[in-house]
Formats: sequence, structure tokens, C-alpha cells
Amino acid sequence: MHRTKMERKLKLIWDFRGPVASKTAQHHEIHLKEYISIEKLSLNITGYQDLNEAHSIAYMVVADSEMKPVRDALKPHRGSLYEE
Repeated sequence: MHRTKMERKLKLIWDFRGPVASKTAQHHEIHLKEYISIEKLSLNITGYQDLNEAHSIAYMVVADSEMKPVRDALKPHRGSLYEE
């Protein structure tokens, strides 16, 4: 029986602050979707979230093996393990 190891998924996060943080995060997500399509990444998970009225995030989820080139190209502010 052959088992394949599940690859870790990492959530890359960009923080936006201020009165237009939510709109900026929403717009940033559009560019993340474009990048995924252009680079043909294995995962297509993106989103944005309003943490409070002055702090929003945009994020994308990448496979562990794709993280370094994506990180170097897009320079996220932080990252975490992604759990579904």
C-alpha cells in the first residue's frame, strides 16, 4: 500500500490598517487571485477579513513546496499554518 504524505498548507497574510483597510484588502485579494492564475499554483484559496474597523487582512493559501518563491515575489507581512 502506497501512501502519499499530505503537504502542509501555509496561509500568507497581508495586513492593511486605517479607514480604507477593508477596501484595500478586498482589492489586494483580486491581485492574489490573478497571481495564482498566472503562476498556476496548486491551490486556489484566497480571502479577506475585517479584524476591526481599522485593520483588515488579505490572504492566500499555498502549498509548503510553493511558499518560498511566492513569499519572495509577493512579500507577505506574516504567515501561519492553514487549517481547514
